Amino acid sequence: MEFKTPSQQAIYEKVVPLMKELFGEMAQAREDRPTFGIRAGSAWVQTWVSAWGDDDATLTTRAWLTTGTELTVDLARYLLNLNDEARFGAFGIDKDGDTFFEHTILGSTVSKEELKASIMAVASTADEHDDEIVSRFGGIRMADRPS
Repeated sequence: MEFKTPSQQAIYEKVVPLMKELFGEMAQAREDRPTFGIRAGSAWVQTWVSAWGDDDATLTTRAWLTTGTELTVDLARYLLNLNDEARFGAFGIDKDGDTFFEHTILGSTVSKEELKASIMAVASTADEHDDEIVSRFGGIRMADRPS
């Protein structure tokens, strides 16, 4: 696995045991990049470690909600209104047109409790909103997408 900075590598190495302690076998580490995946309810959640400058890194946790949902003004407005209500994190649409919810925290100061809270908040938010998006705007939940 390649890292952009020594700080990114150090923070990844700090997070590996935390993920195992928090989620056990459910936390699947990728071999090709500093990313972990966890299945939580109807959500597939990924947490990745990204370099941030030379001396730090961020931990971004993202759950993809739906795929095949038509990008309309109503969907965009719905997601923006949810962002207005969100305490932490944000809804979005990626370059493939899939909807997601994500949250980012600072790597150098992350604690086990903060990491757990971030991941669980993303997972529960995704699980709460994926059905609603499909019922209102179409598409399918990522959990129901054929492999």
